[in-house]
Amino acid sequence: MITLGKAFILKIRVAGAQMAVQTDILINTKKILVAIDRAAEAGADILLTPEGSLSGYRPDFDVPDVERALHRVTAYACERHIGLALGTCFVEPDEKCYNQIRFYRPDGTYLGFHSKILRCGSLKSPAQGEINHYAATPLQTFSWQTDFILGGLICNDLWANPGCTPMPDPHLSQQLSDMNARIIFHAVNGGRSGNEWSNVAWQYHESNLRMRARAGGLWIVVTDNAAPTDMPCSTPSGVISPEGEWVCRTEANGEDFFIYTISL
Repeated sequence: MITLGKAFILKIRVAGAQMAVQTDILINTKKILVAIDRAAEAGADILLTPEGSLSGYRPDFDVPDVERALHRVTAYACERHIGLALGTCFVEPDEKCYNQIRFYRPDGTYLGFHSKILRCGSLKSPAQGEINHYAATPLQTFSWQTDFILGGLICNDLWANPGCTPMPDPHLSQQLSDMNARIIFHAVNGGRSGNEWSNVAWQYHESNLRMRARAGGLWIVVTDNAAPTDMPCSTPSGVISPEGEWVCRTEANGEDFFIYTISL
């Protein structure tokens, strides 16, 4: 926080890792640890990783392995004094599996998790897909510091792709704006095949990011899974201003990393 006369300017330096997410938890862990180092060296306050970046994007992961990996990652982030918006699937004490973003302050304080609400599934009834594998909790916000509220959304939560879910669009980004969130951390793991419709989806996703940031007057920090690295991601990764403009973005293909200071 910077004092300017009697006014206070809130600043947060955000980092994002457009990493190639695997089903191998150890490989994912090593990639996240490298990203934490890069974030620390760049002076970041918080690092965003893609959807399912620790566990892999799947409900059938090894639960004890993910718990151990989570402890390793969060302990190291605390050591490097880096906050986390960590995408992972995780089984909570209620024994339900959630597709989450887990929020941690740089001192290691755990703020809680956002669970994916607008889960993907087939359009024919009965719906098939992740809608049957992950539980959901109500939308909430997280206090980064006094008068500084964050929110999290996961992939389809933000853009409500009509080809990916039978659920109606609840306009979650606008709900977070109404809940006084200043920044949305958006973790993505979008499917693509490199064909024409992957390009259509890219345009849909990017336009939704820009339009919903502008509509809600929000900053959006977004990062996608880079795998497969031989074709473009499903959405750009980077930072979008409350005016709906990209102020920072990665390459479309392959693993990449971004850093940007947001002034509020």
